[in-house]
Amino acid sequence: MISLEIDAARDVLAAQPFSALLGAELLELGSGTAMLQVALREELLQQHGIAHGGVIAYLTDNAIAFAAGSIQGVTAVTAGLALSFLRPGTGEFLLAEARVVRAGRSRVTCQCDVVARAGEQVRLIAVAQGDVMVSQ
Repeated sequence: MISLEIDAARDVLAAQPFSALLGAELLELGSGTAMLQVALREELLQQHGIAHGGVIAYLTDNAIAFAAGSIQGVTAVTAGLALSFLRPGTGEFLLAEARVVRAGRSRVTCQCDVVARAGEQVRLIAVAQGDVMVSQ
């Protein structure tokens, strides 16, 4: 198994035009974990002034893929995602923290929490579970 190191993972993120558009940052990458952040600016809000659901879905998708990639390598792509929105996303930053719950040979299952940060206040706004396909 070839693991993905944080510098290589940041290069992968930087090579994704959509990630660059959103201003995504990979804050942490561990063995089976990943933390991804997006500054919540006006362009990422929907008509009610809260984070657009697509931004939250993007964060969960990429966070679980990086968590899986941290143990399985860079050939990891999301195969499925179940996302539950718990409350509106407001604040300065959205932060997704994903962790591997089971790693098989060709499929990795991850869970992800998304929080909104405003100063010191942190609120859980969404939870997700996703499957990532990997090729050896």
